[in-house]
Amino acid sequence: MSVVRKQFKDQIPCWIRRLSKVQKDWSALLQTLEGHLSPVNAVAFSPDGKLLASASDYTVRLWDATTGASLQTLEGHLRGVKAVAFSPDGKLLASVCSDYTARLWDAATGALLWTLEGHLRGIKAVAFSPDRKLLASVCSDYTVRLWDAATGASLQTLEGHLREVNAVAFSPDGKLLASASDDYTVRLWDVAMEAPLQTLEGHSNRVKAVAFSPDGMLLASASHDYTVRLWDVATGASLKTLEGHSNWINAVAFSPDGKLLASVCSDYIVRLWDAATGASLQTLEGHSSWVNAVAFSPDGKLLASASYDRTVRLWDAATGTSLQTLDGHSGWVNAVAFSPDGKLLASASYDRKVRLWDVAMRTSLQTLEGHLRGVNAVVFSPDGKLLASAFYDYTVRLWDVATGSSVQTLEGHSDWINAVAFSPDGKLLASASYDHTVRLWDAATGASLQTLDGHSSWVNAVAFSPDGKLLALASNDRTVRLWDVVMRTSLQTLEGHLREVNAVAFSPDSKLLASASDDCTVRLWDGVTGASLRELETETVVQELSFSSDGQYLDTDRGRLPIGPLGRSVIPFQLMGRGRERGIFVKGAWVVQGMKNVLWLPSEYRATCTAVWNEVLAIGHASGRVSVLRFNAAEYTI
Repeated sequence: MSVVRKQFKDQIPCWIRRLSKVQKDWSALLQTLEGHLSPVNAVAFSPDGKLLASASDYTVRLWDATTGASLQTLEGHLRGVKAVAFSPDGKLLASVCSDYTARLWDAATGALLWTLEGHLRGIKAVAFSPDRKLLASVCSDYTVRLWDAATGASLQTLEGHLREVNAVAFSPDGKLLASASDDYTVRLWDVAMEAPLQTLEGHSNRVKAVAFSPDGMLLASASHDYTVRLWDVATGASLKTLEGHSNWINAVAFSPDGKLLASVCSDYIVRLWDAATGASLQTLEGHSSWVNAVAFSPDGKLLASASYDRTVRLWDAATGTSLQTLDGHSGWVNAVAFSPDGKLLASASYDRKVRLWDVAMRTSLQTLEGHLRGVNAVVFSPDGKLLASAFYDYTVRLWDVATGSSVQTLEGHSDWINAVAFSPDGKLLASASYDHTVRLWDAATGASLQTLDGHSSWVNAVAFSPDGKLLALASNDRTVRLWDVVMRTSLQTLEGHLREVNAVAFSPDSKLLASASDDCTVRLWDGVTGASLRELETETVVQELSFSSDGQYLDTDRGRLPIGPLGRSVIPFQLMGRGRERGIFVKGAWVVQGMKNVLWLPSEYRATCTAVWNEVLAIGHASGRVSVLRFNAAEYTI
């Protein structure tokens, strides 16, 4: 319904034949601030709302809260920065780090003013007193420390918690200090007397965050018991328990008027609550990993969230319009796979479900339930009648694609299962596990036929040769192993990669084997003798690969790679972008054809997994959505 979409609808490229279904209206997401190289642990607005500070990869970044522009990068910490806080007058910025120090910066110039030392372990959180005279910090050494914000001198050490202290907050009048701990409690301290007043008990797991309401009458605490609790500050009584998150809650914040409470969680979601009634008001979705911190702007119009997905997101706190969830998963999508005829798409998720989709109609056909934990891998049998799925619950399940019923549950592995593959005739199924083994199963009866071991680490991928005679195993121990499927004996151990091997694939005639590794190389091997034929440098890590139908190219998740004349030479990776080499794949924020970026993906549409069938691209997302796009390369000229 956006004005931009309506205005430029007639200019959608003709080579995009099918667009993915999108939400009807704008979401509450206003901006995504990208630039950090590691998870973002904390965010804080300056008192005037013009700046936003974020803590991450040894650095603190200052952003323009209106435009999202990166203004400054504050460097000096020796390890990841865990928390940031502005002084009440906005002139100082405090940051704390797991290098046992806190640092005070001039917020205007970015100059380092003080380095506060004294904690015996990593510091987790920091807060200024309302009068800016004190700075409080909490640490893994079970203590809370008070510092002179003007001189950086250590004033007092508050002891009493039995385990690590995770968060600290001053009351609006500066008289009280609240601290949250892994000992399942919140403690209230008298700042003037430097003495404990109350211990608030009720949570059944670690308490990760605390926040006072603007009037100082309520205290909110967030816990790994999946709840937020509201407490009466005067009496210490528990008033309300807010439930709705499906995982650990990492942070809470009151809006400036005290009417809203925001909480963030390891379920990738930001929730807005009515602070008076405890009712859940909005669910803000879009992050693709754990959300670590949240903060309201001083005028209450913006909400900032920080995440392990390396981004900071700005939301409209007034509308709080939640993202429309298309019919799909409720958790991260780990794998997608097309059926052999391209008519069906299977998706596997952390929500323990496998879904079957009609690609043409874009409708959900079946929801396959039975796994007890998240599902990581799915694969169709060659005839498309069976679907195999596996992951965290140590089992492989076989499903009837037509009915959605569970046919077999294959048990025997003692750890997570990474990959599954059918033999070309569909009679055998191979499964690879973290228990360092690969198992061969009878796909018809579910019987365990053989356990292939010998690897010194877990197996990441398996592939049958097209003639069904060989099985290749890619391992974390940097080797590839070849097995005789008929005799079920080990034939070769192929060595040469310098890091773990992620993927293996046979050429159509079974004469060549390709392997991709974290050492940024793809190697070609003789499928019969195991001899190393060629090493191709890829610059970036290749996670998936397969041979083209004519055996002349390797299709990877980083583009198409020409094999060229065989030999032991090392050549650089070359993406093909002409003629028939128009392979579609996803690289970072872009859908790529050949060598050219053709379609930019907003952060909430970035891929967790992909699958391609001819010119149809399926993308799994962290939100639980699956997007399907169809291209027409004949109408697109690179």
